Amino acid sequence: MSGRDEGRDTYREFTEAVNMKPGELSSWLETDESKQVGWHKGGHAGGGESVGHDSGRKIVNLLRRKRADLSEGDYKHMRKVVGYVRRHMAQRPSGDVRDTKWRWSLMNWGHDPLK
Repeated sequence: MSGRDEGRDTYREFTEAVNMKPGELSSWLETDESKQVGWHKGGHAGGGESVGHDSGRKIVNLLRRKRADLSEGDYKHMRKVVGYVRRHMAQRPSGDVRDTKWRWSLMNWGHDPLK
C-alpha cells in the first residue's frame, strides 16, 4: 500500500471515529467532567492535563485544518485516536452510559458513543 493510500485510509478511519464537530468538542473540553477524567502525564489526577484532554485539543485543530495541510505527525495522531476509540468502545460498560467517566473519556478523544 502506498503512503497516499495509507493516509487516505487513516483520514477515513479518523473521520469515522471522531463524531463530534470541532466547536462541540472544544466546548466539551471546557467542562469540569472533561477535565476530571483520564490518565495524567504526572501519573495522578490533578497533575496537569490528562492525555485524552490534550488529544482533544489536537483533534479540534486537526478538524479545522485542510486535509492537504496535514503532516505525517498529524496522521500519526489520527491513528492514535482511531486506536483509542476502538479499544475503548470494546470496553463499553453495561447500562446507561450517559453520565459515566467511560463516555466522558471517549468524548475527550472526539467520540460521543451516544451519537
